[in-house]
Order: sequence, then C-alpha cells, then structure tokens
Amino acid sequence: MSNVDGISPEGDREHIISLYGHVTGLQRNIEVLSTDVEHLHRDLDKLGGRIDRIYWGVITGVGAAVLVLFESTIEMFIGVT
Repeated sequence: MSNVDGISPEGDREHIISLYGHVTGLQRNIEVLSTDVEHLHRDLDKLGGRIDRIYWGVITGVGAAVLVLFESTIEMFIGVT
C-alpha cells in the first residue's frame, strides 16, 4: 500500500485517485525537464558558434606565426636582407 502524507488509500477508488495524482505530478516534471532541455540546447548552439570563432582565430594566429618563421628561415638561408 502506498502511504502519502501519512494517509494510505483504503479502497480501489482512492488508489486510482492516488495514482492519477502521481501521474499528473510526473507529467509536470517531464514538461519542466523538456523545457530545460530546450533552453540548454539553444545555449549550446550559441556556445558552439563562439567556440568556432575562437578556434578559427587560433588557427589564423598560428598560421601567421608559421609564415613569419618560414619567411625568416628562408631569408636566413638565402642571405637576402
């Protein structure tokens, strides 16, 4: 027997009403969780765009540094100043 707030249902009708209340509560919890997941998904999409910008900025910076080092190495071997 389920015991909610110290009251246990005595008949079939009370059991059905108790189960209906539990199902209604679960439906509310599922609705809240699904809206939380939707918000989280939107936030992750925004974060993904920001990470892409940072990623491409780092790649560009490293590429520029490599080109500068490559150019200075070539100038050192050829002797062009």
